[in-house]
Amino acid sequence: MAERDAEIVFKKDTVHKLLSGFFKEEKTKLSGDAALLMAEMLKIFVEEAAVRSQKQAESEDCDEVEIEHFEKILPQLVRMSTFSSCLAPEF
Repeated sequence: MAERDAEIVFKKDTVHKLLSGFFKEEKTKLSGDAALLMAEMLKIFVEEAAVRSQKQAESEDCDEVEIEHFEKILPQLVRMSTFSSCLAPEF
């Protein structure tokens, strides 16, 4: 990553719209705090993906992170997110 201090930000409204699109019932509501929490979880997920991709590139003696590096660490991220989704209720 060229700029390690770059802040990853997900807008609360965008997260709210994305999550609301997966609700099965129209009556289901999402609080502002829940949207903020999900935005923070997305931020952590993206940061973790970036770090793991960078480490994968370094292990292959590459100076740049390519999509192939991300693809190699993707199964780990899916397992990680699948485990955490088991802890959360289904919408």
